[in-house]
Amino acid sequence: MSQADVTMNSSSLAFVEEMYAAYLDDPASVPEEWRTYFAGAANGQAAGNGFAGHFRLQPQFRPSSLFNAGARVLATPGQDDAAALQHRVDKLVRNYRVRGHRIAKINPLGRETIALPELDPAYYGFTDADMQRPVLADNMPAVHTLGELIEALKVTYTRSIGAQFMHIDNLQVRTWLQARMEQSRNRLDLSRDTQLRILTKLTDAEIFEEFIQKKFVGAKRFSLEGSESLIPLLDMAIEKAGNQGTSEVILAMAHRGRLNVLANIMGKSPRVIFREFEDLDPEMNRGRGDVKYHLGYSGDWLTSEGAKVHLSLCFNPSHLEFVNPVALGRTRAKQDRIGDEEREKALAILIHGDASFIGEGVVQESLNLSELPGYRIGGALHVIVNNQLGFTTGPEQGRSTTYASDIAKMLQSPIFHVNGEDPEAVAQTIELAMDFRREFRRDVVIDMYAYRRHGHNEGDEPAFTQPDMYRKIRERPTVRDGYLKRLLATGEIGSGEADRIVEQRREQLEQELSEARREDYRPHYSAGEGVWEPYRGGKDEDVPEVETGLPRAQVKSILERLSQVPDGFEANSKIVRLLGQRVEMARGERPFDWAAAEAVALGSLAEAGFRVRLTGQDSERGTFSHRHAVLHDVNGNGTYVPLQHLSETQAPVKIYNSPLSETGVLGFEYGYSLDWPDALVVWEAQYGDFNNAAQVIIDQFIASAEDKWGRLSGLVMLLPHGFEGSGPEHSSARLERFLQLCAEDNMQVVYPTTPAQHFHLLRRQALRPYRKPLVVMSPKSLLRHQRSVSTLEELADGAFRHVIPDDSVDQASARRVLLCSGKIYFELLAEREERGLEDVAIVRLEQIYPTPDGRLQEVLAGYRDDVPVVWVQEEPENMGAWRFLRIHWGHTLYGRPFWGVYRPPSASPATGSASSHRIEQAEIIRAAFETMAR
Repeated sequence: MSQADVTMNSSSLAFVEEMYAAYLDDPASVPEEWRTYFAGAANGQAAGNGFAGHFRLQPQFRPSSLFNAGARVLATPGQDDAAALQHRVDKLVRNYRVRGHRIAKINPLGRETIALPELDPAYYGFTDADMQRPVLADNMPAVHTLGELIEALKVTYTRSIGAQFMHIDNLQVRTWLQARMEQSRNRLDLSRDTQLRILTKLTDAEIFEEFIQKKFVGAKRFSLEGSESLIPLLDMAIEKAGNQGTSEVILAMAHRGRLNVLANIMGKSPRVIFREFEDLDPEMNRGRGDVKYHLGYSGDWLTSEGAKVHLSLCFNPSHLEFVNPVALGRTRAKQDRIGDEEREKALAILIHGDASFIGEGVVQESLNLSELPGYRIGGALHVIVNNQLGFTTGPEQGRSTTYASDIAKMLQSPIFHVNGEDPEAVAQTIELAMDFRREFRRDVVIDMYAYRRHGHNEGDEPAFTQPDMYRKIRERPTVRDGYLKRLLATGEIGSGEADRIVEQRREQLEQELSEARREDYRPHYSAGEGVWEPYRGGKDEDVPEVETGLPRAQVKSILERLSQVPDGFEANSKIVRLLGQRVEMARGERPFDWAAAEAVALGSLAEAGFRVRLTGQDSERGTFSHRHAVLHDVNGNGTYVPLQHLSETQAPVKIYNSPLSETGVLGFEYGYSLDWPDALVVWEAQYGDFNNAAQVIIDQFIASAEDKWGRLSGLVMLLPHGFEGSGPEHSSARLERFLQLCAEDNMQVVYPTTPAQHFHLLRRQALRPYRKPLVVMSPKSLLRHQRSVSTLEELADGAFRHVIPDDSVDQASARRVLLCSGKIYFELLAEREERGLEDVAIVRLEQIYPTPDGRLQEVLAGYRDDVPVVWVQEEPENMGAWRFLRIHWGHTLYGRPFWGVYRPPSASPATGSASSHRIEQAEIIRAAFETMAR
């Protein structure tokens, strides 16, 4: 019987109708064979009643992809029982695709047997007699009967690989995955050379752990034992990526197995690792450095086909998954640097733990970035090393989901669960995953089920809390031994060959240990190479200042060009007025406001060749409707970004609204800054108060990376700050927390008061060869404050001033100096004018850290020694800069009396009552002029 005589069933009919709807909407969106078929159907060449009911497809118009819908029972047209039988077969096939993973043998320790009636042929009324019924099954060669079809489905979907892919909405993606898995039965036919390579990598992993265990007894190493298949998995992934044209691979992982990956994948010399275990260089790490299983590394990989791949393993604290967005940002930066718009040349491989993948919210934030224009990298490869345990907590206490990977179902991406004790199933999975990513540019998840042979660390006793689990683990051979037994049984590899691999690895490690213990051996750590060579960290005072002013004509030209829109683009009428005001600023007819000064700073840097990247919640317009960097046509004709149209030779300017995320987005931008030091990378908080939702990124990376890992960053954080009666969540960027983290010139913390200061600050950050994070307490009300403005001359001829003196007061007659930062300056100024005082100076400390002692002492030198200096801040006494400055200066400031004015200590930053705020603010301003020493 020919395929032309196949009767369509209800599920196949729905499939055709779905394709027909797509054809009517956009013919080019469906494959050519479908267009040919539908065109023929329209001409009456295929029977049917408006695609309703059953009909026969003429052979010349039958798309082959129709038969991906499932198996078809052979029958003659018009047989009702055959149509009903077909419907039952289709449901069985679909349920294997949807639910087969639930009974797959993915857990090396065994899994609880569950009854899934939808995978039982009897559930559909099939009997043993039906097993010989002939069927047709696309994607499944050598299937002729229903029994053979069911066996093929079991082999494909319930062996060592369990696939979740039917949640994907895109029909083309599902069809591609079905075909790849069903045609191969989800198994690779490996050559002897590939099998030997897998065995070698497993041997490398096992012998490395065994060697450290014997030579450094009791030392923490967070071993990979039980999950050794990670090493051949990474080996195959990098090989595949390199041969597909990828030139950069960025890896991120926590501490479990990190030393093994460093030695056997990254190429870090074992002697360096052994030297770190010996800890023979204490003076080198006093007050700095990190434990060995947190360190990063980079090296080059040469694939078997001769392709070169640069590998970078990100440094990572014990906060596990928080490195994910950092690695994604680094990957995007590498792609952008080489103009890789297709997102092909750099790949992120993120290695997760099962408990942390489902448990830490940063995972969801990172996954959510995957398809957003400002963050897309063409798909990351996620590998969950599933130890089925989080420290001492089992899955039943650690998650409410079936799988640790279930959070990834938010993406239109497949999830492959694979038995880590079946290295050849792991090989199939990585082959399929890499091809999927290449084909569809999407994330893909491999959930590799394994176990932890020892406790959380090697000194732990896991049987205290998981006695049954560890009884099973103790009885199991190693992954290598299990795989070797399989290879020996096939006769492909002899025991002598396997033994030689073991002997060679042990000899190499012995030699490396001997070198590490030499008295004259000193490890070499490379830093400041490649794109980082022109830049430096260290002390702020050791780096000279740079010219940040611009010729007046250039400031004028840039702002005028930024105030133009193309012909045919109709901007909002209020925006048109704003652009007209900026033209007046350019001509010197109107003072510069904050947004205009910032726009000129960014534009001038782009024209000088510095890439600009600014992201944050609502950053295109600006939370306070001030920036308007991205203009929207009122007639819906798209957007226009003036900063992108200054000149043909300018560097790119990318401004993106971010998702409602702090941790994920700040981590991404920090990662971006690591691989593009010659760019101005800016993250703006919607309100500065919200930066505490990203505190781990700030504490573990931004503030401490130079000290722990020798890594620099020039990331800028704009944090709107100021007490304006808007409540406790819209007042404070937590200045005190940043200052608490400040030491060794690790960050720059500033609170500027004028647009010109902001202008010079941004340009200085890019132009200086000094790369430290810049934390800016940026304004809210000052964005439109009549006195927080700057002249064209201040932008052209000025520079960033760490301290701004008060030139309006005669220093010799002054009786008090008020020292402050930011917004409160203008309130103090207004109060002084209201009181008609001429003997109270108001000095602005614009950079709080590194504290500019020399410059401030110079400013105060003209005042008498008995004139008190009063620090004035809006924040409560336990917040803001007061306690930091009190500790730094003590009770006297360069010999002068020194005390502070502030709100009373408080557990919350600010009141939620606008009226109460005004009362409190008035008290602070009054106290600044009237209180005596405390």
